[in-house]
Order: sequence, then C-alpha cells, then structure tokens
Amino acid sequence: MELHGDKVVLRPVTDGDTEILDRVVREPEVAAWWPPPDGYEGKWAVVYAGEVIGMVQFDEEDDPEFRRAGIDIFLTAKHHGEGLGADTVRTLARWLVRERGHHRLTIDPAAANTAAIRCYGKVGFKPVGIMRAYWRNHRTGVWEDGLLMDLLADELT
Repeated sequence: MELHGDKVVLRPVTDGDTEILDRVVREPEVAAWWPPPDGYEGKWAVVYAGEVIGMVQFDEEDDPEFRRAGIDIFLTAKHHGEGLGADTVRTLARWLVRERGHHRLTIDPAAANTAAIRCYGKVGFKPVGIMRAYWRNHRTGVWEDGLLMDLLADELT
C-alpha cells in the first residue's frame, strides 16, 4: 500500500531502504533528536522524487474510550525546510483519520525542537503541554522535556 501526499509518497520500508535510513538517522541534525532504531519493521519510508528521504511511523490505542494514534517522523537534513515534513505528517494523519477511524492524533517532539514544532503546527497540531523529563537524550543520557501536541480530526488542515 502507498499513501500519496502533495509531494511525498509513503510506503512500507523494504530491506533495500535500511542502509539509507541508517545513514539519515545518523546525520547530526537528525541524530540530535532520534536514536538509531532497532529496526524498521512496520515503519513507512518517505519517498520524494523517487528517493527515500526519511521514515514515519505511527502507534495506535485501540481502546474505544481512548482511541487515538501517535506519529513520529525523521527526514534527511538535505530536505529540511521544504515542507516535506508537513506533507508527510498531513498525509499520514489523513489516512489515520479517514481509514483507521481516529478522532484524535498526537505527536510529541522534544520541547527544544522548534523546527519540528513549527512543522506540526502547519498541519494543525496544537500544543497541549510540556511533559517534564519525558525522553532520555541518547547522546547525553540526560532526561529532557517533550511537548505534547494533538490534533482533532476536524482540525486537520
């Protein structure tokens, strides 16, 4: 299955993508926020102009009283600032709402990751609050704050 955005295509990661994704996640601009993943099973490659430029994943809460989905993404620094992150998040968000039936989506960037926060805001995500000492920085071992952001289905831009 493929999901088509305005500029990007999302498709399941294949074995041929892992070397590229391993390189991307080690770029200093990406590694500042992402540890190397344990694997790519169940994750989606972000493809732009025929080239794998990053990865996106989601998790779901299926309890009907708390149903929601969460999104995580990284893109190569070469394409930061081009609107491809917002296109990726919007494309996945639309699928999660329309096809998977979620009424609420969450995303939780590091509170210091202002570029990511701006990107998610363009899609319609709104800050909910700071999660103190939320994630352990894999480079320093220090616990750092995260920003919880959410998006209701009817707010999706």
